[in-house]
Amino acid sequence: MRAPFAVLAVVLLLLPARAHAQAPADATRPVRAHAGGGLFIAQPAGEFDEYIDVGFGLGGHLLLRLDPAGALGLRFDGGFVNYGRETRTVCLSPTIGCRILVDLTTSNDIVFASIGPQLMVPGGPVRPYVNAGAGLSYFATTSSVRGTSESEDFARTRNFSDATFAWSAGGGLYIPLTIGSSSVSIDLGARYLSNGEVEYLREGDIEDHPDGSITLHPTRSEANLIVWQVGVSIGLGGTR
Repeated sequence: MRAPFAVLAVVLLLLPARAHAQAPADATRPVRAHAGGGLFIAQPAGEFDEYIDVGFGLGGHLLLRLDPAGALGLRFDGGFVNYGRETRTVCLSPTIGCRILVDLTTSNDIVFASIGPQLMVPGGPVRPYVNAGAGLSYFATTSSVRGTSESEDFARTRNFSDATFAWSAGGGLYIPLTIGSSSVSIDLGARYLSNGEVEYLREGDIEDHPDGSITLHPTRSEANLIVWQVGVSIGLGGTR
């Protein structure tokens, strides 16, 4: 009878050690990717600063870890910036007079996307990072119409657009938050977005004529931006 008791004693002694050895691995599974989003303040740089004011927008990113420690990653970025917007109330149709009024809104926007490497400090209370990317920027001016008492557009026209190759370089800080077992961080960053020369419209660059026709007055210049971001990053597939 002594043998079974001896085996049982050994098992009981080994179970805590085994549980202790497994707990950290289960509780701190490495995060495989990060997904995040944030709000942008887009500051025109260089020649672009002579033509437009500060813009605002939002965007998101996906960061795939390329090494177990998490110091090296591949980052996909996308974003939207509005650098000009004007709204005026006009008659819906000259044939019926101004009995029905509509709001005519013209919006000047930039949509950009890029891919590139990111290096970061994978641990600690504050985790700096730097990144670079290459991709495209799309400049578009669009006019839309909605009723003065409505919240949805019922007609939309793209007045002008242009696309350009773009590259970016930036950096920032991840500040981890303690939210259960999830990996969540505040993301504070800045990025220089180089668009080179591109044609675009600004506020007031669409001239309306009495006969209903329009004339466009595009500007061609360098269109580089410094994009400041405040956002959140969430870990996927792990707990740290």
